[in-house]
Amino acid sequence: MQKIKTALLSYGMSGKVFHAPFLDLHEGFELLGSWERSKKLIQEDYPAVKSYATIDELLADDVDLVIVNTPVGTHYEYAKKVLLAGKHAVVEKAFTTTVSEAEELAKIAKEKGLKLAVFQNRRWDSDFKTVQKIIEEGTLGDLVEAEFHFDRYNPLLSPKAHKETVNDGAGILKDLGPHLIDQVICLFGSPKSVFADIRFTRENSLVDDWIDLLLIYEDFRVRLKAGFFVREANPAYTIHGKKGSFLKPRGDVQEDELKLGKKPNLESWGSESEDLKGLLHTEVGGKIIREKVPTLQGNYFSFFDGVYDSIANDKPEPVTAQDGVKVMQVIEAAIASNAQRKAIEL
Repeated sequence: MQKIKTALLSYGMSGKVFHAPFLDLHEGFELLGSWERSKKLIQEDYPAVKSYATIDELLADDVDLVIVNTPVGTHYEYAKKVLLAGKHAVVEKAFTTTVSEAEELAKIAKEKGLKLAVFQNRRWDSDFKTVQKIIEEGTLGDLVEAEFHFDRYNPLLSPKAHKETVNDGAGILKDLGPHLIDQVICLFGSPKSVFADIRFTRENSLVDDWIDLLLIYEDFRVRLKAGFFVREANPAYTIHGKKGSFLKPRGDVQEDELKLGKKPNLESWGSESEDLKGLLHTEVGGKIIREKVPTLQGNYFSFFDGVYDSIANDKPEPVTAQDGVKVMQVIEAAIASNAQRKAIEL
């Protein structure tokens, strides 16, 4: 099996939790190391790998794939440098800070024959996979409306300066927003237009921390909400069709288990608690049913399987650069909508 030599551009939380464990365990990847500016931590977890002093040192090494997992405002600069060095890239969300940046990166990758994927791991959350299955089965009938939430209760400002200072990559719209927007585009494609309300709700917050986006499709509507003052969570997913409804709480356990240092495995990994099953209330074959639906297993490993297949076997990326462009189009439309107080067509 071909080994794809891979390096990270940082070894903070995302590198330690979302990337290194999968790259280390996946037989198709070889984790070479990470660029570490100050703290030298990766060798504590993976003694055989390297800690690169600069990005140039990293790119000069025998690297096939680079994970761009630095703050959002740096994604465009670093991803462009990686691609121009002839390396494949995976870029964290938000893909970039503007549509034009996203389009340029996609163009460079295409011209150079390189793979460029966006790390939208939450397509492989257990709760979202279950919602996707329900919609694909069509048991709700023609959709009328859906509402997706990414709710938290955390009134305190983050200690990470890049998250709380005014910059092009800061704010909840470009932090949690891309997860929600990508999931909707994955299910339904791009909306026709967007109406958005974006607020600052925490004391002394300098960046947006509450969003309410209405994505307008031809025959149905999708509302996306995220904020930090939800002590009692709403259902993460509420879908209403002409035959019935499906309500699902957020239940994916992968992030929490990774933060505890647990290693992903393919047997029980991503299995959420039985009490978080979704509720399906609909009509099937003329019979009304109201029942709890078993939750599918989540598995971020599938993203890395897709990245491997894209590079080793020239298959499409699991989340393409064009997917990233579409998400940025919705984000830019949301910013314009909030400023102009009107719906913005895509």
